[in-house]
Amino acid sequence: MDAMPDTLVLRPSRNIIHPTAVVHSSAMVAFTVRVEARAVINENVEIGEGTRVGSGCAIGAGVKIGRECEIYPNVTIYPGTSLGDRVIVHAGAVLGSDGFGYVRDRKTGHYEKFPQVGHLIIEDDVEIGANATVDRGALDETRIRRGAKIDNLVHIGHNCQIGEDVVIAAQTGLSGSITIEKGAVLGGQVGIGEHATIGEGVMLGGQGGVLPNKILRGKGQAFWGTPAQPLREYLKQLATLARLSKKD
Repeated sequence: MDAMPDTLVLRPSRNIIHPTAVVHSSAMVAFTVRVEARAVINENVEIGEGTRVGSGCAIGAGVKIGRECEIYPNVTIYPGTSLGDRVIVHAGAVLGSDGFGYVRDRKTGHYEKFPQVGHLIIEDDVEIGANATVDRGALDETRIRRGAKIDNLVHIGHNCQIGEDVVIAAQTGLSGSITIEKGAVLGGQVGIGEHATIGEGVMLGGQGGVLPNKILRGKGQAFWGTPAQPLREYLKQLATLARLSKKD
């Protein structure tokens, strides 16, 4: 049987934009993009093929979103943010907001806002959980590298560098200028101070705390406690405390 002619193949005539969505005339929205109700796409935004922008999203000026991304409802993406291909952003996440940077005036004692003029770059195949927040760089960039998976309610501060295939569980908080190297795993409610480094393949247990400027290294090694230390040492300390409490 002869193949059916190409003229009978059904294809969408244009991208699907809900009547209540607002798309600036300068935005470059690819052929198969779907923009749902009440979403706002600002000037000079670029959105690649097959991406869906959920209802109530706010996409700031100059934002770039790659192919086949899934942006769930009520996500806010600040101007100058860049997303790669196949990025998933769950509902309520905020990407590219100002970092928490202030300088105290010695004369008045008041805090003055330090300019936050950097960028946020999210590479391919990243997933960001619901109500997570990722700050832009202060002067340079915050970067989430390929394949990183970030759970709900995670906060990533300005200038952080998150490596490939990093996994960060819920309610973890990262201060500014932290480096998390490739393949590291952070448990829930971890807290890390500014300028710390978590080395490649390190596993940091839930509620672990890392002091500012601290470096944890050891691929495949687990750290626990506050301040975080190798799991074996942490368990020894717990055992010692248990024995001492029995003597009392």
